[in-house]
Amino acid sequence: MGEELAKQLLRQIPGVDTLLEMEPVRDALCRHPRRLVLDAIHGELDETRKRILQAQGAVPVLVDPIEIARSIAQRADRLAAFTLLPVINATGIVIHTNLGRSLLSKEAVERLQAVCSGYNNLEYDLRLGERGSRYVHAEAILRELTGSEAALVVNNNAAAVFLVLNTLAAGREVIVSRGQLVEIGGSFRIPDVMSASGAILKEVGTTNRTHLKDYVSAITERTALLLKVHTSNYRIVGFTKEVSLDEMVALGRERCLPVVEDLGSGCFIDLGPFGLHGETTVQETVRAGADLVTFSGDKLLGGPQAGIIVGGKDLIEKCRKNPLTRALRVDKMTLAALEATLRLYRDQRQAVEKIPTLRMMALSPEELKGRAEELASAIEGADRRGALKIEVRPAFSQVGGGSLPAQNLPTFVVAVQSGDFTPKSNRGVPSPKRPSDHWQNRIRSFHNGPAHGLAPAN
Repeated sequence: MGEELAKQLLRQIPGVDTLLEMEPVRDALCRHPRRLVLDAIHGELDETRKRILQAQGAVPVLVDPIEIARSIAQRADRLAAFTLLPVINATGIVIHTNLGRSLLSKEAVERLQAVCSGYNNLEYDLRLGERGSRYVHAEAILRELTGSEAALVVNNNAAAVFLVLNTLAAGREVIVSRGQLVEIGGSFRIPDVMSASGAILKEVGTTNRTHLKDYVSAITERTALLLKVHTSNYRIVGFTKEVSLDEMVALGRERCLPVVEDLGSGCFIDLGPFGLHGETTVQETVRAGADLVTFSGDKLLGGPQAGIIVGGKDLIEKCRKNPLTRALRVDKMTLAALEATLRLYRDQRQAVEKIPTLRMMALSPEELKGRAEELASAIEGADRRGALKIEVRPAFSQVGGGSLPAQNLPTFVVAVQSGDFTPKSNRGVPSPKRPSDHWQNRIRSFHNGPAHGLAPAN
């Protein structure tokens, strides 16, 4: 009986030609290309058939051509929609990896538009009138700001570390403290990157304590370099010992070995005035004598995603000549946004005012409280039924992006309680009415930039 009913229902499904003449589908054809609408039709028909076959008469399945046509129009809209969307960051994390990390400054966005809306001299030397290199566009400003001899930009910091290891240590040993074998988001692990680069990992010390003598005893004729990895996304506290960069540089000079430091989050200014301590700047690392330093262009630097290598001219040139550099190279958009961001650092006060990441970290609790109260008032004004309980509360935020993990930024949040909605309601998922204490959406307002959208916090 179930099989016979399924066959009857399958015969009731309208054909493609019939659906194309129905009003909801005709409207969709006015909004979207015919090919996309046809994809929506075939997808909806496939799902309808599957529901009927899976039910086999046990659960009634209604075949309503009008409802199918409406579903097709909605499916076409979804297929045509952008997947990368602006949202509001309501998580309390300034550099949120899942929400796009650092926001670009107005200057960087304007530079992007100016450079990318027309032709540009990406690989053309205007002075000489001949082919040039894309890598010169950010190198001069990086040398100026960091005090390094040379610089190279690739597409992210993982690529920077990979390129350095492959260039200088393929087939040879790289000495790293066990306490610095980090894993960051997306299961990116230093040992795995090292293995993929062709370098051979040689661990020294223990998880919590590593001494200079551990490095000394590990050096052999197979040693290519000494690597120091900044533990940006965690801290080891208590009974600990770490070899300083100064000590490693002195050992490297003595044994004629390059010393490389992966700083992770690139920081160009002292964050102490914001109440954040312990983040070494790129300039300090260069002055300490590291032969190469790698760091991110986004995160604490506040620019676009990029991996930056600064250091000795000879070593940078070796990396530049590695064939892998072409596979890891940056495009005109990254270079345009990065150069515009870096130029702001010529004046530290200007950088803090104009780079959103720095501006958000620099906001005082008083300023944040004022913004929270303003937001609370706006929500109250929109709540015409008076169904929400709205309250401004003190709380803490975090920098995020794998930076300063053990430190909090004092802030104020807008707590909204409702008996009618849950966090899932904000994601378009129907959910039953639940007690108000099951739902609280905390909205933190850090700045008035253009990149606000909604990301409900659980």
